[in-house]
This record gives sequence, C-alpha cells and structure tokens, in this order.
Amino acid sequence: MTSDVSTGGGRSLRQLFEESVWRHFYADMHLEEPAVAQYVSTLLADFARSDRLYAIQNEAGKRLDDLGEMLIESDPSSKASSFDRERAVRKHMGDYTLFMTGLFPESVGKSRSQRQIRLDGFLDFVQTGKESYAIVSSFDQFEYRDEAPLFRRLSEHFETCVMGLNLVKQDLENFQSELFSQRKAPLS
Repeated sequence: MTSDVSTGGGRSLRQLFEESVWRHFYADMHLEEPAVAQYVSTLLADFARSDRLYAIQNEAGKRLDDLGEMLIESDPSSKASSFDRERAVRKHMGDYTLFMTGLFPESVGKSRSQRQIRLDGFLDFVQTGKESYAIVSSFDQFEYRDEAPLFRRLSEHFETCVMGLNLVKQDLENFQSELFSQRKAPLS
C-alpha cells in the first residue's frame, strides 16, 4: 500500500503525515483536536493513492475529479440513490476540498485545458468543504452517531485545517528537497 511506503528515514509515509499534521495543528494552529488531527493525517495517507482521491464515480462508472460534478452526484433528489449515497459523496467532497485547498491551492478550480470548462470553477472550495462536512455531521443517528461530532468539528475548523495543511505542504517540499540532495550527492 502506497501510504505505508518508507520515506527513506525509516518512517512510513503515514508516519511522516502524522508527525507533520500533529505538529502543525497543535503547535502552529493551536487546534488541539486529536480526532481531527488523526482524521486528517489518515486522509493524507489514503489520498496518496489516486484511486482513493478519485473514488467517487457517476452512474456510468466515470471517476469524478470535478467538485461540481460531485455536488450533482450527491443530490438525493436527482442523482444520489439514497441518503447513504449522499453522505458518502458529501464526506468525500469534504475530504477532497480539504486535501486540495490544503496541499494544492494553486490548482483549485482550474481546468486542465483552456477549452474545458469545469463546474468546480464556479464553486468556493472552502465553503463547499465546510458545508459538506456539516451535512455529513447531520447524519447523527444509528451507525453514524459516533462519527457525527468529528465531522461537525471538521466543518467548524475547516479553514484552520487548510492553513495547517499549507504548513504540512511546506514540510513535504522541504523533505523532497532533502531527499533530492541526498540522492544527488553521490553523483557529484
């Protein structure tokens, strides 16, 4: 599994994410929410695999990478076949927007080509992420009861999590530079 690959220093990618998320969420952002930090670090490790980042598919089986298409897919009055489907898509939308705005803010809402118009270009990613987590938190009965408070906190602290992930991105860039320097040194 990609998320358990060694980073070269004896740590797995999952451990690297955990250390960085916890350090920045607690020390820099003063977000002392263990469940939120654990959820976000696990999310990063899971989304290191593109099949998990693009896990939502439409009825034709096409993987959705456009937030606007995901929003349509989550609508229980038209596309979503059940409230469970709405919750699953909305949870993924919250995760996707948090990941993208935290680690890749420069690519949020951008189309891959000038000819392609993306629906997510018309959406506010942060607001959509917060709203998606709030909707997921409203599923607070039966099997979802225990998870609902976590998603409420993710919605309430969405911007703080994004800023913390921006710092995690800096760590990852520094780590990548260090690895490149180590690999390049013997070649000189």
